[in-house]
Amino acid sequence: MPTLRTHDGDRRGTVALLLWGNVIEDFLDTIGLSLNDFCERFTGSWVFGYIDALSSAGWRSILFLVSREVERPTRLQHAPSGTSICVLPAWKAYRIATRGMRNPYGGSVHQVFGPVRGLRRLSCFARKEVGPYLATPLGALARNLRRERCRAILVQEYEYARFDMCVLLGRLLRLPVYATFQGGMWHGRLEGLIRPIALRAANGLAIGADGEIGRVREQYGISTEKIWRIHNPVDLNLWRPMDRVEARKALCLPAHARIVIYHGRIDMYRKGLDVLLEAWEQIGANSVGKDMRLLIIGSGQDDEILRDRLRRPELSRIQWTDKFELDRAVMRQYLSAADVYVLPSRQEGFPVAPLEAMSCGLPIVGSDIPAMSNILNCAGNSGGLIVPRENPRALAEVIQRLLDSPDLCSELGRRARCNVEERFSIETVGRQLDEMLRQS
Repeated sequence: MPTLRTHDGDRRGTVALLLWGNVIEDFLDTIGLSLNDFCERFTGSWVFGYIDALSSAGWRSILFLVSREVERPTRLQHAPSGTSICVLPAWKAYRIATRGMRNPYGGSVHQVFGPVRGLRRLSCFARKEVGPYLATPLGALARNLRRERCRAILVQEYEYARFDMCVLLGRLLRLPVYATFQGGMWHGRLEGLIRPIALRAANGLAIGADGEIGRVREQYGISTEKIWRIHNPVDLNLWRPMDRVEARKALCLPAHARIVIYHGRIDMYRKGLDVLLEAWEQIGANSVGKDMRLLIIGSGQDDEILRDRLRRPELSRIQWTDKFELDRAVMRQYLSAADVYVLPSRQEGFPVAPLEAMSCGLPIVGSDIPAMSNILNCAGNSGGLIVPRENPRALAEVIQRLLDSPDLCSELGRRARCNVEERFSIETVGRQLDEMLRQS
């Protein structure tokens, strides 16, 4: 891809970024935010990490969102980063197809609509399959891509219908299309037919985890030349350690307690929070007389399930802040106040949260998902320890070992910071994205 200057003066050009899913409200509603909150205060995550990385390499980004709340294309701006946002209205056909859906992202008709029978079940099946493809308004997207003189399309998730539609639009507009993997898995039969074609037609895939690279090559027959080993970036200037005593004082946490922290979406199954709670129960039983604390920061679809679990008397000394923390300075305080970060997930794409914790000098205890194995590619030398998935006993033993060994925690935390500095900085990922966009 040749270098040029655009009407905005950027050195490379403009990249259109699109989030996965149907409409943005499906994501924002689960964490209790409005579209205005997203524009004014939302930071971090995959998308803004990529925007910063692209900017470091000379690329301008525009973020396209699809909404059920707007009637016409609407121009907004992301206040913290200055990124332009174009909000497009979902097609009317999408609104019709998704009426009565309990969960548009369910894998079965029952999960999406609830119990249905007879001919209505056939109708619901068709709506379930087609609905995700109707969520991307191709005409409005095409017009605004031209208006912004976009030179490439980058989709958050290739295992979703929006990616398929963007590949089609890219062919029509003669724009290259790229995508990342953030943990999604397709559920529909229609997707199963279209996805292999779309993946082979895409210009490049940014994948951080070795296991996912292997799956894509084996399942879809994607050539090595189209796969780029690119991780999610972290802002090292923002996420850095602060004094632990000061952080605990600011958060009213005891100076001498041993503290474990999890921050992220409250999704009991995918994030393995049920495993964490069972492990914490074991830690509590083995730590009588010691001040051990578990901090959980976040909200999500399973808030009520977690709230019910935390009423059990055996789950003591757990402090849950049940909101999506938008203030990164406060989140940095929480991470700096802790001794250990834990991510017991069953399924992830390439998570940003543990990278933020590592940047703040925290050792990591993570499950043996492919992404975590890549983050901690040298085990303890990379700043953390890996345990088997769905094994609360092993998780409890490793957390207990770190809590009982402050010197080991400090050393692993130092290595964690060095790992992130070397492999996951904004500048490093920016160079990788620039190479992919220019050479594919």
